Amino acid sequence: MSILISEGFKGADLTNILNSADASGGKIVNAAPTKVAVIGCGNISRIYFANGKVFEAIDIVACADLMEDRAKAKAEEHGCKAMTVEQVLADPEIEIILNLTIPKAHAQVALAALEAGKSVYNEKPLAVTREDGKKILALAKEKGLKVGCAPDTFMGGGLQTCIKLIDDGAIGRPVAATAFMMSHGTERWHPDPEFFYKVGGGPMFDMGPYYLTALIAMMGSVRQVTGMTRITFPERTITSEPKKGEQIKVDVPTHVAGVMDFDSGAISTIITSFDVWAAELPRIEVYGTEGSLSVPDPNTFGGPVRIMKPGEDWREVPLTHGYTEQSRGIGVTDMAYALRSGRPHRANGEMAYHVLDIMHAFHDASNLGKHIKLESTCSKPEPLPKGLRHGILDE
Repeated sequence: MSILISEGFKGADLTNILNSADASGGKIVNAAPTKVAVIGCGNISRIYFANGKVFEAIDIVACADLMEDRAKAKAEEHGCKAMTVEQVLADPEIEIILNLTIPKAHAQVALAALEAGKSVYNEKPLAVTREDGKKILALAKEKGLKVGCAPDTFMGGGLQTCIKLIDDGAIGRPVAATAFMMSHGTERWHPDPEFFYKVGGGPMFDMGPYYLTALIAMMGSVRQVTGMTRITFPERTITSEPKKGEQIKVDVPTHVAGVMDFDSGAISTIITSFDVWAAELPRIEVYGTEGSLSVPDPNTFGGPVRIMKPGEDWREVPLTHGYTEQSRGIGVTDMAYALRSGRPHRANGEMAYHVLDIMHAFHDASNLGKHIKLESTCSKPEPLPKGLRHGILDE
């Protein structure tokens, strides 16, 4: 099998055994850590390897990459086994594939993992096309397996605090929201930035999942969208090492503006851009009938969270939940618990497909000059419990 690979600290083997109630109570009994293998040992893999030793429910035991030397280096650094993709898929002890390949390989790797009888957790986006996203979900259902997908930042203490505030009615009923990701692209800092400007990339497909997932986690599903897109710079010059001076031909829109009509009745505006030099816009704000909420950067796990009520100034709100530091991997860990207990997992394939559908719909709306009614939907993920011990999600 030829699979495109992309795009970390694994320490001693995990020995903790999880002690909880039986599956009928949504907990697991004496379950050893779920064995996970990473496919794709690029830039993003570092933090997943790092957090592999933090969460007691998972154990990253292997890694693979088309660049064999890269897999070997990661395995040596993080204390796991370097394997080929074929060996990973054939290993009966590995239950979850952590798919960290480049976007255009997400579907190919995910489908291969599911065919091999393994649940899969993809880096975002779920797939490049709606068709591939549907295939992934359909195959998982047929095989009785689970699909998860980044981002899992909405499970961090910052966004969980925002979710609780909204659910508790702190700002009344959400009326509207705004979301802005304004930058001048990735070629100034990323070591291998070309894929950001190819199909499956662009600011919406790269960063949009953080913002859209956060909005869905706070306000629920979207029923229709409209949007406008453009390519401002048809060619980009790489100024980062090691490819400094190389040219990138831009194949996807690099400035995307969209409007979303939520099933709840709320209306949200979003802009993602690789075309601006500077901006002073907020990351996300939610506006309710009884106040406004300033939401932290959805590409992070912490705060600050601020609220404004009529007659008051903006004030910072203490975070109600933990996991405020860099906690990538919490989503795949949550899926590992779900495999044992049978409960739903939060960073799930249905929500990831809804995000994918929304992103495509912005581009479709721009191309067609019309509103796009979405065929997909999803449920708001369950909030995390308060007071969890670090490294544990189900107690």
